[in-house]
Amino acid sequence: MPNADSVLLQGRGSMVDIVQAIGRALRMKPGEGKTASLIVPVFLKAGEQPGDILESDSYGPLVRILSALRSHDARVVEALAVPQKSGRRTTGRGAEAAALPGEGGSGDGGAGAFTLPVRFQVPVDADVLALFVSSRVLTSESQFWREGIGHARRWFDETGGLDVPYSAMVGESGNFPLGKWLSDRRTEHSSGELARHRVMMLDDLGMIWSVSDARFEAGLDWARVWAKGHGGSLACPARASVGGYAIGTWLSELRSAAQVPVGEAGALTPRRRAALEEIDPWWCPAWPIVWQRTYAVARQWWLESDGCVDWTVLPVDTVFEGEQLGRWAKAQRAGWAELDQEQQDLLSAIGIEEDQELAAARAAACRAAVGCGRVRRRVPPR
Repeated sequence: MPNADSVLLQGRGSMVDIVQAIGRALRMKPGEGKTASLIVPVFLKAGEQPGDILESDSYGPLVRILSALRSHDARVVEALAVPQKSGRRTTGRGAEAAALPGEGGSGDGGAGAFTLPVRFQVPVDADVLALFVSSRVLTSESQFWREGIGHARRWFDETGGLDVPYSAMVGESGNFPLGKWLSDRRTEHSSGELARHRVMMLDDLGMIWSVSDARFEAGLDWARVWAKGHGGSLACPARASVGGYAIGTWLSELRSAAQVPVGEAGALTPRRRAALEEIDPWWCPAWPIVWQRTYAVARQWWLESDGCVDWTVLPVDTVFEGEQLGRWAKAQRAGWAELDQEQQDLLSAIGIEEDQELAAARAAACRAAVGCGRVRRRVPPR
């Protein structure tokens, strides 16, 4: 039949024979217009499930048919392999390639336009189809790669990201090392050994090439949440958490990294330091973080009082947000000379100034303590 509407193709024989068979279905008279159906039977092996097109070799006949179609019009086949960067296909396209002009076509879907809907008896997700075309039709990837990219796609769909633990085992039998598989891809990428098309496939799934960077960005998001609820301050306790995230531990580790000289192993990068300082310039002060945390509470008290606070008459037993604010304010006024200049500037900004009488009494007490053989180390007053 030289001008058939439907053709049953088993994907056998030479590629030339398959191309010619497809050509009969695509052939039409000028201005005629028609829909040609190419039916490809797939015989699954024992234990295989319909729709497992990434891992199963039973879909080999479909690979050959799509490869032959590519010789007729590469654009419509390649269009099936272009999901959005988010891992989702363009809204409204489903598994159908956009209409592209064939011979004499206008590209508007009318007579002569060549579109390629690919439908399965059991529905297949458009993103899976995109990976199938990318990995099997366009590049002929290995079985191990196809399994890895398939499991990565499912992990992304279930969790919304690819921050996969190294020890993660997935699959129906839990025997595929997805964490190690992704780690190996990162190693190949950093050494320049990962093929560009594979990089693009993983990028389309939201691949995390640097786990450290991804986790820092996640922590940074939670840091913004904490700061928003605490007057812009990141001086949280080490055990603090927000939304179930251990923000206190995360910040403590970064403060330790900030003490390592730049250029040495474990040092905090300038980019990360700048990102934290953008949230709170005093996230890692030169003085104890306990002082900064109490200062943040004092500032919040001052703000809520519209700046009308007379610290000299604040009762010593005043407590606010769990902090002994009255005692702390008195200690700052008495130990003013022991503070760094920047601490003094911060206190002055909220109206706390030195109390010379308290300072004199404190100095006298210190001299008495030294006379009794007790030597105190200079620390900022709490």
